[in-house]
Amino acid sequence: MTQDWTGRTLELTVGAVAHGGHCVARVDGRVVFVRHALPGERVLAEVTEDPGKSFCRADAVKVLTASPDRVEPSCPVAGPGLCGGCDWQHASGAAQRELKARVVEEQLARLAGLDFPVTVEELPGGLLRWRTRVRFVAAADGHAGLRPHRSHRVVPLTDCPITVRGAVDAVLPDRWSDGDEVEATEDADGDVHVRRLPGRGRRPEQRQGGLAVQRAAGREWRLAAHGFWQVHPEAADTFARVVREWAQASPGARAWDLYAGVGLFASVLAEQVGPRGRVLAVESGRRAVADGKANLADLRQVSWRCGQVEHVLRDRRDSPEVVVLDPPRKGAGRVVVERIAAAAPERIVYVACDPAALARDVATFAKLGYRLARLRAFDAFPMTHHVECVALLVSEAKAD
Repeated sequence: MTQDWTGRTLELTVGAVAHGGHCVARVDGRVVFVRHALPGERVLAEVTEDPGKSFCRADAVKVLTASPDRVEPSCPVAGPGLCGGCDWQHASGAAQRELKARVVEEQLARLAGLDFPVTVEELPGGLLRWRTRVRFVAAADGHAGLRPHRSHRVVPLTDCPITVRGAVDAVLPDRWSDGDEVEATEDADGDVHVRRLPGRGRRPEQRQGGLAVQRAAGREWRLAAHGFWQVHPEAADTFARVVREWAQASPGARAWDLYAGVGLFASVLAEQVGPRGRVLAVESGRRAVADGKANLADLRQVSWRCGQVEHVLRDRRDSPEVVVLDPPRKGAGRVVVERIAAAAPERIVYVACDPAALARDVATFAKLGYRLARLRAFDAFPMTHHVECVALLVSEAKAD
């Protein structure tokens, strides 16, 4: 039985980056997942968690030999045992994007058997003040903050450098009840919407209205302030442009927008198919569907179905020319992938916020006759390990 290494300090050389905001090292035949380090560094790492298996988790508490990509963190609480909101504050922007590219490549190779080169593209605006939506949590003394990595403890904050100033100023100066979660969203007009989610059975509160204004894909959107919308202010319009370029839906054709949210990609597809075409938008959130219907009321070719995607597709008999899907972090999964493939679209545009889930679904699509033709990756979450990908899959049968 492996001895519990929790609390032990290890001197080690850090290896390759891994999915999840850490790098991999090996000590005495065990894998050590090391946070706050960079590939090639020699560090002292303190073991923070040991499940008694072939691996353990550790924080780099002292850097003995630094990577040339290491920089001073912009946030004073970005470090071992402190705020867990960021993973790569200690890496330059170029290094962060390179690390994320290697993660996407590794997931595609390991889970889908693909050797596919990846470049992570920078979005406008830089590394800081991009986060337009954040959920803080209140500590026992009423100060709001964020939790450390894999911890329920709260690190009180006076600022969050990756979050837009309006959202920070709307929450952090105030005092809250212990355990309250406070969500702040800044919309395209600069209005900040605050929602308190009480920690002790009290009813939620909403301040400054519940309707946010966003702009993307050549349209103005009005939607629930705390419903789904891309967190980075440049992300929604960027992804809509890629979907427009790759979907290429023909005038009069049928198209599906799955996990449609309020219909961002449905609006793009509707423009392409025109008034004689049909776009099916499927979304499980009732408020999102209501907002989508209101925002796309001028596009009569869009029809909405409120329900789980796997259930809605079970009853479909039409054959769309193109399918766009933007599933949650867990991915679409085998059942949804099989039902999309059974409808035999020519092209599938897959928007993914998790490279492992994307790779698993790409592997399933491959077994059903769809080839990964193109992929673009975007640094829509600077300083964190998250990366957004847009993939184009094409039917091998229809390509012939």
